[in-house]
Amino acid sequence: MQYVKLGSTGLDVSRICLGCMTYGLPDRGTHEWSLDEEASRPLIRQALDAGINFFDTANVYSDGTSEEIVGKALREFARRDEIVLATKVCLPMRQGPNGGGLSRKAILSELDQSLTRLGTDYVDLYQIHRFDPNTPVEETMETLHDVVKAGKVRYIGASSMYAWQFSKMQYTAERHGWTKFVSMQNHYNLLYREEEREMLPLCADQGVGVLPWSPLARGRLTRDWGTETERTATDHFGGILYLEGDRAVVDAVTSIAQNRGVPRAQVALSWLLHQNTVTSPIVGASKPNHLEDAVAAVELTLTEKELAELQQPYAPHPVAGH
Repeated sequence: MQYVKLGSTGLDVSRICLGCMTYGLPDRGTHEWSLDEEASRPLIRQALDAGINFFDTANVYSDGTSEEIVGKALREFARRDEIVLATKVCLPMRQGPNGGGLSRKAILSELDQSLTRLGTDYVDLYQIHRFDPNTPVEETMETLHDVVKAGKVRYIGASSMYAWQFSKMQYTAERHGWTKFVSMQNHYNLLYREEEREMLPLCADQGVGVLPWSPLARGRLTRDWGTETERTATDHFGGILYLEGDRAVVDAVTSIAQNRGVPRAQVALSWLLHQNTVTSPIVGASKPNHLEDAVAAVELTLTEKELAELQQPYAPHPVAGH
């Protein structure tokens, strides 16, 4: 495994981050395809054995049970100081007022609950899951600064939003001397490259690490176009992210993978790892070979010709994932 700094910080993270949305009780929340604790633990252990030290979850995943399963496994399988543990806040955890969002009340309440579920005193990277248009930016950024200074959070990060929104939050923090975001977790893969227009140049200019979610386009880059899975049958959000014209990109991945004699997942992930702005793609794994392919992609070097062939079929998309 290779390790890189997260943005302009001194924090070392593995080139692959294990996305833990896959792990959680399937009868809790909206992820009917998630794996329960018994099925999740071997995969978390496999990731650690492969040298992955970076684990990403969220309070909302499977109604908090992802944090519980991941936290328990990491406590048993690893030393706390050797792993980088990330979680998120913003999306609704319950119905009614103050059940979500980025108000001071919501952040302080949800962070304490996340720490309890994870079984730890601090989170290495605490990320806002989305932009909250209903809370003043100053309130959010001051609260995030306070939890860093309280020792409950080491670094803060953001997730999918418009570049102007991210700039506004960073500027607000800088103007007040508050903690700034060190990472951006955004929707970026061979089928969705709209982030290259504004967000990625902004992150490069400001020294912000980039942690793409859905790096394999919810598996579409790893299988024949139109293949149905247990997840696609219930993944309504994923159904709005991609277009029929994306088939040409999948065909390009397939061609190069066949010529190389490697799985398609390795080619698609390798392309992402070749992008200078990308720090660590967040890879979900429900089977051992998913992790094997992710680790192998770190060592797979694509030629300039292959990179061009993968990029050429891309067509602009409506902004999606915010």
